[in-house]
Amino acid sequence: MAWQENAPRLGVVGATGVVGETFLNLIEERDYHFSELRLFASDASKGLKKKCADREWEVQTLGAGCFEGLDIVFFSSGDDISAEWAPQAVKAGAFAIDNSAAFRMDPHTDLIVPEVNGDLLPKLKRGERPGSAARIIANPNCSTIQLVVALKPLQDKFGLASVRVSSYQSVSGAGRNGIEELIEQTKVALEGEQPEKGPTFAKPIAFDCVPQIGSFSKEPEMLGFTSEEVKVMRETRKIMRLPNLYVSAFTIRVPTLNSHAETVWVELKKPGVSLAEVEGALRAGAGVELFPRDSGDYPTQAFASGQDPVYVGRVHKDPNDQTTWLMWVVSDNLRKGAALNGIQIAETIFASR
Repeated sequence: MAWQENAPRLGVVGATGVVGETFLNLIEERDYHFSELRLFASDASKGLKKKCADREWEVQTLGAGCFEGLDIVFFSSGDDISAEWAPQAVKAGAFAIDNSAAFRMDPHTDLIVPEVNGDLLPKLKRGERPGSAARIIANPNCSTIQLVVALKPLQDKFGLASVRVSSYQSVSGAGRNGIEELIEQTKVALEGEQPEKGPTFAKPIAFDCVPQIGSFSKEPEMLGFTSEEVKVMRETRKIMRLPNLYVSAFTIRVPTLNSHAETVWVELKKPGVSLAEVEGALRAGAGVELFPRDSGDYPTQAFASGQDPVYVGRVHKDPNDQTTWLMWVVSDNLRKGAALNGIQIAETIFASR
């Protein structure tokens, strides 16, 4: 039973979306203790009931005083909602753990992946209220999270000179609408017809890959890059605390339902590193599960779906550059890429695991 007296009092904004529902599933799965739970969503969802920890909780709408008495509010709604309501959660005395992009690059807001920079988080004792420690904590972009978890052990052991990444991101990254659009367009394509472009993706997604996630940047120095690519590059530097790290990203939407995959080229600072050393570092990395090269196996997006780790496989050296290593990184974007990372932030603050 997840309910426990003196445990944190929780709120979930966007509780009826796919990430919000994943939050509720993980609270139950991880037996995350709480003493109160409030669910928030749009007017259309008001009065709906969602199950968590063996009971049903009625969905509320956001309004004046709605966060009073809470200790943590998880935000899994859009940038506009977070920008307006996350500061109000903090004013009410709660930590606002925000999954949107609204505060990620704010220099005064921590952007946290616990395995990488969790030392930046405050640590409260059991039963202690947030008090003056309450603040907004940004949850990074889903594809950034799995990338930095895989990079962290390599940075610690060998140093990073540069990182290049190409992502293959599932439609669940665009929420429920993305999932439904792929399913409906696939049905049309299987009937021998050409699917029309839907409202979610730049082009029809069924049986195709779309090399655009987000809008194209209008910044002069970032022309040709999409907003998703800019997020990966800038967020990686911030989380790794390497402001001058060379990071280049290319992001692609692929017709898979869940989990994101990445091909990563990592240039190490230390020369002469062996496969055994690289795999040893990854194997010991927090949150990483390695598929060693001699296993002949590797993770896939379907394999990672519903799982918590960041999986790494196909580790091998570039024959033309003895300091560059290639690897394949896969993780569930709704879990570690969103809700799980947020819950781990809360667990770190309240020392609950």
